[in-house]
Amino acid sequence: MEEQKKNQYIAVAYKLYAAGEKTLEFIEEATDERPFDFISGFGFTLPDFEERITPLAKGEKFDFKLTPEQAYGAHFEERVVDLGREIFCINGHFDHENVFVDAILPLQNEDGHYFQGRVLEITDDHVKIDLNHPLAGKELSFKGHVVENREATNEEIQNLIARMSEEGCGCGCDDCGEGCADDHKHGGGCGCGHCH
Repeated sequence: MEEQKKNQYIAVAYKLYAAGEKTLEFIEEATDERPFDFISGFGFTLPDFEERITPLAKGEKFDFKLTPEQAYGAHFEERVVDLGREIFCINGHFDHENVFVDAILPLQNEDGHYFQGRVLEITDDHVKIDLNHPLAGKELSFKGHVVENREATNEEIQNLIARMSEEGCGCGCDDCGEGCADDHKHGGGCGCGHCH
């Protein structure tokens, strides 16, 4: 296989679906007006996504699937945890505005690492959180076309480095605060195409 080009500015428009047991679930869409863009060789997207997209020229279409192992890995039950309800209280009151079922919450562990978890259940004394990536355990299906593929400018590379250092987001999302699988932020949807 030929070596992948590095420092290519690539923008793609696509629809992303996750395969369920019997159906395809629509996850996100990157449009020509708001494409998912990245620079190759920076680890900003899923490696297998980047490997398939980088060789394609502007205007070329693509339609491929990534297995869970090529995407966000398996779903591990041990990453579903019960946290004390008091952790989510502000001034003695539970934070109902931000903590609700299906909310994606920014969390930090004792080592200072940031990550996200999805709220599964809220009871009188605990909040059940799924720390797996929202797309863990799912096969991803990408269908779209290349909007741009050219050598990145020095300014684009510097902007990407600055953005990565500001966000500190390992998932490649443009806006980790919203949850990687939202609004093309995996890297603009999380990897997924965006959050790859």
